[in-house]
Amino acid sequence: MPMALSDKSKQTGKNRAFRQSLGHAWDGLRALFRYERNFRKHLVVGTLAIVAGVILRLTLNEWLWLVLAIFLVLIAETLNTIVEAVVDLIVGETYHDLAKRAKDIAAGGVLLAAIFAVIVGALVMLPALGRWF
Repeated sequence: MPMALSDKSKQTGKNRAFRQSLGHAWDGLRALFRYERNFRKHLVVGTLAIVAGVILRLTLNEWLWLVLAIFLVLIAETLNTIVEAVVDLIVGETYHDLAKRAKDIAAGGVLLAAIFAVIVGALVMLPALGRWF
């Protein structure tokens, strides 16, 4: 399929430099923040967990677990967004059982990550709260 004149400036090949790759990565993060409501919600909850960790004066080991849990949820939400975009690109407005399965499984991955984060949060925050009393 021939490219339109306005499409000639769009990159279709590999990145030529690290700076170019980094620019695309930042574009992706901005798109996640701008278009994905759930990603923004996860960022807010993660930020609240970090604030709670500062208040509770978590240990280094507790911080490592907490940050791992937060980033795991954000990465899972990112992968879920990718799956949804690719499936929508392929099937458009047409329903397909495999498309639904792919989207449901990707959403399930986010749910698993969120459950892990809640468990980690409880295991880290509850003992830290106990040190206060």
